[in-house]
Amino acid sequence: MSKVYWVSVYKSISDLDALAAYAKLASAAMTAHGGVFVARGNPVHIIEAGIQERVVLIEFESLEKALIAYNSDGYQAALKALGNTAVRDIRIIEAV
Repeated sequence: MSKVYWVSVYKSISDLDALAAYAKLASAAMTAHGGVFVARGNPVHIIEAGIQERVVLIEFESLEKALIAYNSDGYQAALKALGNTAVRDIRIIEAV
């Protein structure tokens, strides 16, 4: 399998402090497992049914590495810090 991209689209965020705590922990966990942040932040332009909320794009060498990162202790700690303060749509897609 080729590289994969982890795409997170935040549909809502109710606590910016929790998001900041999550982001710090999640960034460390993703990079520790080979994740490379390609883009993160709010859209500079939206089209059609897009939403003006945070998007994160992370590249991994393989699906296996992305799933290992997700299941890592570091990322699980990040999820606890985030709690239920954000609704996200997370997809992992294969590179072309």
